[in-house]
Amino acid sequence: MNKSDKQLQQDVEEELRWDPKVNAAQIGVTVDGGAVSLTGTVDTYAQKWAAEDATKRVSGVRTMAQDLSVKLLSDHKHTDSEIATAIQSALKWDVMVPKTVTAKVTSGSVTLEGQATWNFEREAAERAVRYLTGVVSVINAVALKSQVSPTDVKEQIQTALNRQAKADAKGIKIDTSGGKVTLTGHASSWQTTEDAADAAWATPGVTEVIDRMTVSYQ
Repeated sequence: MNKSDKQLQQDVEEELRWDPKVNAAQIGVTVDGGAVSLTGTVDTYAQKWAAEDATKRVSGVRTMAQDLSVKLLSDHKHTDSEIATAIQSALKWDVMVPKTVTAKVTSGSVTLEGQATWNFEREAAERAVRYLTGVVSVINAVALKSQVSPTDVKEQIQTALNRQAKADAKGIKIDTSGGKVTLTGHASSWQTTEDAADAAWATPGVTEVIDRMTVSYQ
């Protein structure tokens, strides 16, 4: 059953208020044809992603845009030097983050640099710093340097999708060019689109995934 934009807006606002990880007091929600936009401010960088996750959980959300800024509370403010020290420890102690990943901090904004072999290593580095106090944004500039040549990428991804999401696999189109993969088509949930992107990233030789899938509710 399709929801009106007004009903979808109310549901998203209620979900944001319901999630204890999100301070929804200063988050604005607008909806246009099932496309949800979040604007306003949050108390921490981690809350930005908690708000996005909460929005994706709401049935009827087809696409979303997040334009939330972080306005730190006084208790959460730290110097760049303090944040850099915390980041160094976080990256060092995370078993999934390669030693080739480095970071620099400017006014609370973190830029991750260096190289990794797999996308999960890039994501692990970002997760390691996302929840640190004082961080207001994270730019993940870690480059992927695959150790293998892409071979039969499309077939491998399609096989993985068939194993993991048979009902949705037929609606997802895969285009490849070397190590670059573009996913288009329709899926029945946000989770399915994320699973499809994960399947693409997990394929040897893939260095870039462009996700253009849309969520289509029955």
